[in-house]
Amino acid sequence: MRVEKYFQPEIECASQEQIKAWQDERLVKQVKHVYDNVEYYRNKMKEKGVEPGDIKSRDDLHKLPFLTKEDLRTAYPYGLVAKPLADCVRIQSTSGTTGRRVVAFYTQHDLDLWEDCCARAIMAAGGSEEDVVQVSYGYGLFTGGPGLNGGSHRVGSLTLPMSSGNTDRQIQFMTDLGATILCCTPSYAAYLGESIAERGVRDQIKLKAGIFGAEAWTEEMRRDIEDKLGIKAYDIYGLTEISGPGVSFECSAQTGMHINEDHFIAEIIDPVTEEVLPDGEKGELVFTSITKEAFPLLRYRTRDICVLSREKCPCGRTHVKMSKPMGRSDDMLIVKGVNVFPSQIETVLMNKGYPANYQIIVDRVNNSDTIEVQVEMTPEMFSDSLKQMAVREKELVDALKAMLGIYAKVKLVAPKSIARSEGKAVRVVDKRKLY
Repeated sequence: MRVEKYFQPEIECASQEQIKAWQDERLVKQVKHVYDNVEYYRNKMKEKGVEPGDIKSRDDLHKLPFLTKEDLRTAYPYGLVAKPLADCVRIQSTSGTTGRRVVAFYTQHDLDLWEDCCARAIMAAGGSEEDVVQVSYGYGLFTGGPGLNGGSHRVGSLTLPMSSGNTDRQIQFMTDLGATILCCTPSYAAYLGESIAERGVRDQIKLKAGIFGAEAWTEEMRRDIEDKLGIKAYDIYGLTEISGPGVSFECSAQTGMHINEDHFIAEIIDPVTEEVLPDGEKGELVFTSITKEAFPLLRYRTRDICVLSREKCPCGRTHVKMSKPMGRSDDMLIVKGVNVFPSQIETVLMNKGYPANYQIIVDRVNNSDTIEVQVEMTPEMFSDSLKQMAVREKELVDALKAMLGIYAKVKLVAPKSIARSEGKAVRVVDKRKLY
């Protein structure tokens, strides 16, 4: 059993009383800061009949109005900035492709705190100044690269700012420079695992841990990546709107991600009634930034469905844990009236021994929904006879029906025929014109 490492032990292992005291004090200060400097949110507060004086502790949080991604698009570009632009030093943006992009602003202070959060995540994964951290998330506007890069510097690790793509170079640097921690999306980690096996260089890889986030992935996919790369795979969570990766992260226990509660207050609400739910109940995650200066969002609805847990963690950290998101309150697929999450399909495929590369195609034919799952075969399966393939397809159809409750067509395709993603994998193609 490895000795647990902390970047800021006095914060990460603080008492519940101390955490609440920080949150109460910072929330009161933040609400006043936002009210005084952000006209957009001030108007929302006035509409709700709330003034800064009404917020005396985190117990009053429920009185404040919510913010949604729609608000961010409406207020684009500068409508939610709470500091003069002269005090801001960085802009990051989401990788979304629809409508107006969401942009977030940072002061130097904001960047410092963000890097601290990412440093905590790296050390929770066993990182130290002795490690070589290969950052294979995208850089530029995407927060993944800059966040983990800054966190790695904070820890004092040797940082390889690879960015995404160019797999040959990734593997060359990984072997030549002895990378020990890999940071990228889970789909790219799985692809790197495949590529390393193909090149027969697994014995030259010194990786011990990976920090993967920015897209949904299942426990089955985690085991697959761990097996392929010979590492322990850790989850990290974040949103550009709130800061980027490092809002929460996994520790050695791997039973949820610790939320950095000295910077963020988390709530779980019922996505329909908007009522706050008690810890342990499943609902939509809402975040309030209590230390951000430039772009402080209060009660931001993430649309991620998860559960909060305050059970004592063997790692020694005391901050609340969130489960891996169990889907979204908005991009969940409703097919024939049934809620379908891509993660359910992924679980079935990986339990049956298929690679984590698939695509779900949803369409509407004669006013009826159809769902087709294209699944890549392994090279061994590809050599099967047509008859064996038909048996395999039927087996998957039955397993998916048992999981989803509806019929899904299955199409087995050749290895490597589904486009590999070096950023976020495109798992779902919805051809229905629903809106």
